[in-house]
Amino acid sequence: MKKIIYFIKLSRPLNTLIAGFAMVVASAILNNLNDLTIVTITALIVMAYTAGANSLNDASDVSTDLVNRPDRPIPVGAISQKSAIIFSFFLFSFGTILALKLNNSAIVISVFIAMPLMVIYSTHLKGKALVGNLAVSIVIGLSFLFCGAAHDKINPMWLPAILSFCLTFLRELVKDIADLKGDLSNGLATFPIMAGVHRSSQLIIFLSFSIGLLVIWPFFNKIYGFWYGFIVFIGVEIPLAIVVGLFISNPGIKSAIQAAKILKFSSLMGLIAIYLGFQL
Repeated sequence: MKKIIYFIKLSRPLNTLIAGFAMVVASAILNNLNDLTIVTITALIVMAYTAGANSLNDASDVSTDLVNRPDRPIPVGAISQKSAIIFSFFLFSFGTILALKLNNSAIVISVFIAMPLMVIYSTHLKGKALVGNLAVSIVIGLSFLFCGAAHDKINPMWLPAILSFCLTFLRELVKDIADLKGDLSNGLATFPIMAGVHRSSQLIIFLSFSIGLLVIWPFFNKIYGFWYGFIVFIGVEIPLAIVVGLFISNPGIKSAIQAAKILKFSSLMGLIAIYLGFQL
């Protein structure tokens, strides 16, 4: 039983559940919640791929996690690196089998683009300045295009995809500063290591301002209604403002750790804002 709990922890269950819930909200935006089969399959695929990517990432990141996250299942010795890779393979296989039940567009996005990108990131791109950040951000954005493709309504998913891409890229850059010590000790080449914390903080501030303008644009252009603007202000604009304040007052690892936690749910809040903006 204890082993099972560690495997669940390896998959990062909160992140996995959020990814699945995001697909349910995306289906709601498309007014397709009544198609329970497609909603369930898309949510399960994204959850399986997310859990598989998290497991493979931990298996590929043991030396760094010994410094940055020593309480993870592999560093504490609860799960072997080999077992994590096998678990990841099982999850990716399960998601792929489910994906084959969908249309060709959804299969291409999930099986032939998103999943390979997840594997390549964990094995080759992680720790490479900005390239790894872009890979993760593209995968998150693709999840919404995947949901749209599965429902044959891909166009309404472009804005959620872009919003999620931008917020994920920002959070990944913030996490690189938070993980600076472990990444540095293991010879990685993340942007903060290559360009320095000061320049990274300046980029984070610039991106926060830019994303803040981007997410409010649909409201001022009357693409979405009042509730979109209200939820975006509470769930995205305020967190971005706090992130800017943190990095202006005290750029560094401590601010990055706080900012990463603050930004964790901003993408989900943006998605809920889009849903409410459509419906109300």
